[in-house]
Amino acid sequence: MYAIIETGGKQVKVTEGQEVYVEKLDVEAGATVTFDRVILVGGEETKVGSPIIDGATVTGKVEKNGRGKKLTVFKYKAKKNYRRKQGHRQPYTKVTIDKIDA
Repeated sequence: MYAIIETGGKQVKVTEGQEVYVEKLDVEAGATVTFDRVILVGGEETKVGSPIIDGATVTGKVEKNGRGKKLTVFKYKAKKNYRRKQGHRQPYTKVTIDKIDA
């Protein structure tokens, strides 16, 4: 059984027992999180929401909060002596999916 959930403005396909990296959630490590914006549930019988499925939830346990690898953002304009270098690390939350209720 799998589900497609919406979190952080993105859609993520999840299955039970899977570890997923999602946009940072305001939850501490070790806590339980519930995703109620379930767009699709698949398996023996497929349920599709319009836009979400009423009553369907996906629960998971927050493993950790962290920051991704550093990306370098470099802007410049040719022949104008304009250069800007900046770094960015995207925050994330690692969630282990426990249960899919449809």
